Amino acid sequence: MAVTAAQVNELRNLTGAGLMDCKKALTESEGDVQKAIDVLRKKGAKVAELRAGRAAVEGVVVAKTSEDKTRGIAVYVSCETDFVSKNEDFRLFAEKIADVALASFPATLEELLDLPVDGVAIKAALQEKVSAIGELITLAAYEHLEADSIVAYNHMGNKIGVLVALNQGITDAIAAVGRDIAMQVAAMNPAAVDAAGVPAELIEREKALAREKAIAAGKPESILDKITDGAANTFIKENTLLTQPFVKDSNKTVTQVLGEASKGLTVTNFKRVALGIK
Repeated sequence: MAVTAAQVNELRNLTGAGLMDCKKALTESEGDVQKAIDVLRKKGAKVAELRAGRAAVEGVVVAKTSEDKTRGIAVYVSCETDFVSKNEDFRLFAEKIADVALASFPATLEELLDLPVDGVAIKAALQEKVSAIGELITLAAYEHLEADSIVAYNHMGNKIGVLVALNQGITDAIAAVGRDIAMQVAAMNPAAVDAAGVPAELIEREKALAREKAIAAGKPESILDKITDGAANTFIKENTLLTQPFVKDSNKTVTQVLGEASKGLTVTNFKRVALGIK
């Protein structure tokens, strides 16, 4: 059957796919627009499969909190090029996924992919974007936190998103210090909140490196354990959020800054999502 210009235009408006792709899909579906959308999705899936080896390390990270500041989410919608990541439609698409995540607060990324955005499941909408843009586009990361208060921070043109969970309800002072701490997380990328959260393998790696250096420097066997323990303690101090020097005032630790904002205030958790990290 003949495909009309009006049908092609309708399909383009619905999917953002190219003119010839829309025409071919409508021809294949005998003019049925909904079936043509499915055809384009299948094409998008094939494109994604073919491009799976390509690096999709650009994109947009969006961190948001609920109105009462007790819940927060961060999503990373990835693409292959900076050109696409700066496209306004792509950025709005990422914002929509973030809004869905915040409203539904799913437990996992897989559950989020099944939720609807613009009338279709997010995983189907991603395939439509692949078909329309011709790049590998994925929902590369999803994080969420719930606490007495959550502060969200978006850094460097949405290249990094941070959530910080605090143990007291939100106030202006807590919101302000929470933002400062979120900026610290973005800049310093700590391994954990405190020593208890540092993975054992990281500590063992630091000890092994310190031992190798000490042996190479000719240090006696009797002091190797002391050297390795010291290296591990230094690593923990520098790489756990609460013991790090505060970026705005290196004479204070993060713990001290939190206590000055509100007695007993501390960070209970944080999430950091950055481009290229999945």
